[in-house]
This record gives sequence, structure tokens and C-alpha cells, in this order.
Amino acid sequence: MMSPVADTKILLSDIPFAEGGFIILERALRQLQPGGFVTVQSTEDNFAIHLGAWCRQKGCGFEVTGVGTVRVERPLHFAAGITGAERAGMADEPASQAAQSWGLAARGAAVEQGIDGFHFPLNQGNHIYTKRLSALYRRAAAAQWNPETGIDWQHRVENTPEIEAAVVQVMTYLIENETVALIVPARFAAQVHPHYYEVMQLLAIQAADEARHIEVFTRRARLKTAVLGFSSAGGQASLKTLLSETDFSLATLLLSVLGEGSFLSLLHFLQIYAPDALTRQICALAARDEARHVIFAMTHLRAASEHDAQIAEKFAAAIQKRHAELTQTAGLNEEVFQALVLLAAGATTNSAIAAGYQAVKRLERHMYLGRVRRLQQLGFDAARARSLSALHTRNFM
Repeated sequence: MMSPVADTKILLSDIPFAEGGFIILERALRQLQPGGFVTVQSTEDNFAIHLGAWCRQKGCGFEVTGVGTVRVERPLHFAAGITGAERAGMADEPASQAAQSWGLAARGAAVEQGIDGFHFPLNQGNHIYTKRLSALYRRAAAAQWNPETGIDWQHRVENTPEIEAAVVQVMTYLIENETVALIVPARFAAQVHPHYYEVMQLLAIQAADEARHIEVFTRRARLKTAVLGFSSAGGQASLKTLLSETDFSLATLLLSVLGEGSFLSLLHFLQIYAPDALTRQICALAARDEARHVIFAMTHLRAASEHDAQIAEKFAAAIQKRHAELTQTAGLNEEVFQALVLLAAGATTNSAIAAGYQAVKRLERHMYLGRVRRLQQLGFDAARARSLSALHTRNFM
């Protein structure tokens, strides 16, 4: 028998318990302290059967005290509307590690027991999450641009056939690099525990950025021709190593810190030497997006470094491994290199080509120094940063 506690009484009359009566009862129970009682009266046939099933589900004690009359006890955890639940961390303070039993529940939600079948490999918050990510996401969301309206497609493009062919070749190269830069974050977004939704959101926006870049680079390449440029086996082999990396932090290092960081230098180079305003505008907008990707990557990796004393050596090993895998490839294909030289030259005279060649060599040096700087920011001393930067693929990404 239940202990005697003063009752609250509700009359359901002819309201079916399953069609709204349970809501009236639940509201009444929420007004009581644990151990309080509600006496419920109803004229519904089989009312006690329906109410009893509901009470067992909610963990409420109950006692039939007469025809159409049931006395219901408010349990300890009824305020959450559930029983036997655990809290999925705190809404404003992610857990250092997210339980797989939380499944897809919102951070801070009360999670019913029995949720099973989920496995999110990236569930260690102290490796993938920092408080700065919320601000980074808001900035990324606010910076999204529409390829149709964000670019002035009415810019006149009147390049010589040779210069236009160089633009098409560079755009072809950019497209395949941006394709791998879309696939990698999209793959890892599906592995992040939803508890760290800011990480998922940033990876999703990163993939969306790359999808937009593919669109505008393709549209620019096909502006004057339906025939795109050359894709080399060496270039694709270099990109394939990024797809093969299964560790989130190492993939972030190789793709975003080293690859997209170098790519950012390339886009700035194209802003200077592109032969038309349309191409310059496209590269400027893409560079703005890529800069955010590098910032996100550096934020993530610095946070991971704080919780893994061995991570610097893992970084170095990943760079060395990728270099070893690509020793038999030619690196940046000749067509892309020559296209960049021609764009920097702006003409085909001997002196212009010589100047264009030197501009591309300066670009390579700028990429190298940028990698050195970022590696130092991740904890490597200057000498180690220089040696690791030199091992980066000659294919830029």
C-alpha cells in the first residue's frame, strides 16, 4: 500500500485517457512534490487499464480505489517527464567524453535508458572541441555567399586563347583539389558525436564551402570552352593519400594546415596574377573561405595538443609517411606549373616568361614558409618545422 499523503483530485469525466487525459494527469503530478498523490476519476470504459499502463511506463505508483477512480503517486524523477534517464551532459558545457548511449540526443537532454546501436568514433571532446568553435561557426555561417549573386558573372573576359587556356587548366586543377577538400570533412562530420555539434556544423560548412568552390571554378573554366584541362596521375595520387588517412587530427593536419594553407597562398597568387576581374573575384571569395578552414584546423589541433603529449610526433610521422608514399610521383603536373607561369607572365615574351617563372618560385617559397609558421604554432621548433615543411607534397594540396 502507498503511504497516506494528501490528494489532489482531477475529474476527467468522459475525456479518453489516451486522447488528452494523460496530459491533464501529468500536469497535475508536476505540481506535487515527490510522494504526492493525485486521485483521478473518469467515466471511460477500461480507464484503469489505460492509466495503469501509463503509470508503469512513467514509474508512477498507482492504486485502484473504486470504479473509475485511481490514486496515482508522483515519483521522484517525474519532473523530467521520464524515469531511469541520464543527462547528456550540460547544455552549455560539453562533456570531456560523450557516451555512445546518448545517441542523437541534444546536449543537456535527459536521455531514456535503452538507446543502443550508435557508434560515433569522434567522441572525445577534449581532443576535438574548444569553446572558440561556437564563434567560428557563427562567423562561418554569416560569411556564406551565393555563387549566383556573390560573383559578378557579367565581367567581360577577353583573354587571348593562350591565356584563357591557362586559366582553364588552373581551374581544372582547383576543382579536383576542392573535391578532396569536400570529401574529407564530410566523411569526418558523420563520425563526430552529436554532443559536439559545433564540430559537426563547422565540418558541414567546410564541405558546403568546397561544394560552392567546385561550382564557381567549374563555371569559370567552362565560360569560353566545354573542354577542361589535364588531370595528372601524380596529382590524384597525392590527393588519394588525404582520402586514405583515417585519423581525424592527422587528416586535418595534412589537408587543412598544410594543404589548404598552401592552397590559400595559391589563391592569393591568382588574385594578383589572374588576367581578368571575374577570376580575381572568384579566387578572393574562395580564399576567404579557405582562411576559415585553416583557422578551424589550427584551433582543433592546438586543443588536441593540450591533451596528447605525443601528438607532435604523430604529426611528424604522418607527414613523413605521406612523403614516402609520394616519392615515386612527379608532384605538380607540368601543365599546371606552366599555366601558373604564363598567368604570372601575362605574355609570352622571353622576359615575361622569365619573370613569371620567378613569381611561381616565390609562390612555392611563400607556401613553404607558411607551413613552417603553422607547424611552429603547433609546437615544433624552427628546424623541425622547416624539415617537415620541405616534405610536403609538391602538388601543393
